[in-house]
Amino acid sequence: MRPWRLLGWIALVAVTLYCLYVVRTVVMSVIIGLFITALLMPPARWLRARGLNRALATAVVWVGGLLVTGALVALLVPPTVSGVSAMSHSVGTVLDDLHRTAARFGINDQRLLAQAKEYLSKQGKQIATGALAGARTVGEIIVGAVLAVILSVYFVHGGDRLFAWLTDLLPLATRLRVRDSGELVFSVLGRYIRGVAMVGLFDGVFIGLALWILQVPIALPLAVLTFVGAFLPVVGAFMAGLLAAVVALVAKGWLVALIVVAVVVLIQQIEGHVLAPQIYGRALDLPGAVILLSIAAGSVVAGITGAFLAAPLVSVIVAVVRSRERLST
Repeated sequence: MRPWRLLGWIALVAVTLYCLYVVRTVVMSVIIGLFITALLMPPARWLRARGLNRALATAVVWVGGLLVTGALVALLVPPTVSGVSAMSHSVGTVLDDLHRTAARFGINDQRLLAQAKEYLSKQGKQIATGALAGARTVGEIIVGAVLAVILSVYFVHGGDRLFAWLTDLLPLATRLRVRDSGELVFSVLGRYIRGVAMVGLFDGVFIGLALWILQVPIALPLAVLTFVGAFLPVVGAFMAGLLAAVVALVAKGWLVALIVVAVVVLIQQIEGHVLAPQIYGRALDLPGAVILLSIAAGSVVAGITGAFLAAPLVSVIVAVVRSRERLST
């Protein structure tokens, strides 16, 4: 009887995962909405404790978040525009240096460019198909982002009421356990987001400081991009560091670009092997090795999304198992 029951559970899990995959855009919107809610809920609760009602506390938190975002954009756009315009005259110099370097090693870059153009012309149909798929993906991302924002507003205002209503639909014997598990899951998500923000702040501050010392243009926007890249483990940090190196190459030359690469690698090594496991481990109550392995496994299974969700998912599972063990004892 037990083997058949086990097969039944496996089939149920498989069907559930398939259904979630079919509506993955909605699922990701809900998850991102929960992450945003985890960031905004502490100040909202603080305002409620000071006498504000739900609607007013939600409005204040969201207006404050929008003002901070607008101020950040206003702070970043002018130096970015001026830095890009200042770098425009250096692009030709960099291309000439690349041409001379290629010729020095006996590489005919003009021939390579012609071959690349010929290859792209032959692959035009596939490129067009990929562009259409990319446009569809961008559309899904925009729709998902808008849905996530709307859901997070609702969650901040009345997420606890919604969760209580959902648990009231369950059998009476399981309501208390589900409510406790839900509160535990939300607490873990909040600690994870704060941990990611701390790691991103470390990377952004020190890489931005190094770029500023080296007088690399758009150092502040690159620092902010590095902070944002921390929310996409491995890939985000790599892309932010690569972009910083390219900007340094165009604006300051090979030597400064190599120094930037060395600084970025050093900071990311410290963050990846020392800081991140400690922060994630304390935030998620998991050993550093488990965090690293879960991120690696998640990236193999589901790419960037899996890498982003692996650590909090493993922590949620461990936290729920531990809570059940405590209740059983």
